Amino acid sequence: MTAPRAAAASVLIASALALGTARAAADPGTGTGWVSSWTASPQPVWDEGFLFPSTVPAHLQDQTVRQVARLSLGGPRVRIVLSNAYGRQPLQIGRATLALTAEDGALVPGSVREIGFGGQATATLAAGAPLRSDPVALPVPSLGRVTVSVYLPARSALTTFHWDGRQRGWIVAGDQAGAVRLPAGAEAGLTTARPLLIGIEVETATPVRAVAVLGDSITDGAAASLDRDMRWPDLLAERLAPRGVAVINAGISGGRLLSDGMGESALRRLQRDVIDQPGVGSVIVMIGINDIAWPGTAFAPEQPRPSLETLTAGYRQLVAVAHRAGVRVIGMTLPPFEGALPGTPLADYYHPDKDALRLALNEWIRRAGAFDAVVDADAVLRDPAHPARLLARYDSDDHLHPGDEGNRALAEAIGLELLVPGTARASSHSPRKD
Repeated sequence: MTAPRAAAASVLIASALALGTARAAADPGTGTGWVSSWTASPQPVWDEGFLFPSTVPAHLQDQTVRQVARLSLGGPRVRIVLSNAYGRQPLQIGRATLALTAEDGALVPGSVREIGFGGQATATLAAGAPLRSDPVALPVPSLGRVTVSVYLPARSALTTFHWDGRQRGWIVAGDQAGAVRLPAGAEAGLTTARPLLIGIEVETATPVRAVAVLGDSITDGAAASLDRDMRWPDLLAERLAPRGVAVINAGISGGRLLSDGMGESALRRLQRDVIDQPGVGSVIVMIGINDIAWPGTAFAPEQPRPSLETLTAGYRQLVAVAHRAGVRVIGMTLPPFEGALPGTPLADYYHPDKDALRLALNEWIRRAGAFDAVVDADAVLRDPAHPARLLARYDSDDHLHPGDEGNRALAEAIGLELLVPGTARASSHSPRKD
């Protein structure tokens, strides 16, 4: 890699502002704190007429929802966060458990713990609200996997989920929350969506920092290998875990900066998905490609494309809100997308005029000084011989989303000194050899 290209592949701008203050939630009387270690941003479940299937049933009754999650940081005690954010009726939680996940996907024998809510085994998840559990004594290592099982006894409308979990989960009949292995036939209830579960927090001996990543399907990992934790925030978590820094993924496939899409806009959900998460001191933001590309497609056939001025005003608003909360903001440029989504109902996602807007927005991100630092994702992922396209080895073959190798390149292009003071710039690996 030539020196100019190596520079472009890493951080372009870094200000002298200190890393945002860690805001871990204190546990009175113990001197310990809590930090968000894993999240799945909630979305409203859409109806059957939407372009993509939801992959979840409209209702749950006498069923157990089981999900696997890899934490970024571990700790001696864990608590979960459930959400009924888009529900109009309360949900009855009949039982919930937490366990370590075995290599074969079963629960580690002897690790199953009952989860309480206000000292009770059952709970009511109010309409429009989240619910945080009591702490559960279960030591989990950093980058360790846990399984959360939630049993819903009464008929409940399923209205809140995270659509693209990149991890297999199960919805099975009966109370299976304590089952080490699910019964025969459980494969029929497979889903890669994440109903209800939106967060996992861990206890720490001292307050620690968390980095949130706010984005769309590129951050959500739309083309990452299933069950392998290969989204780029997952890979960034592997770099930061040894330094005691958590990483939480606030990406939503189909997410947009200014307008609601397959979830609320980034501006609307910034408080909930980033600022309110315990321990978050920095947020990495890569969002806007759907604002540019959706208009004129089946997603938004009559919607006008936003202007550069409208997009930049939205970014400035996001940065201002984060700064008022003491959260540092690292901006990312938008990767190329020529030829995106061929052979799909969204084959018109790309247009040269849309790309011209992307390039203009990228120049603003690089040069305007609106962010505390900038990472040039465009330079990391583009083909030097054809800059409007993803480099072939980083492309998932849909010409929009990076594959596993592209996700790794992106995660390794972020200088850890932006996130952990005192970390040498040399720790940011060069992702390309061209």
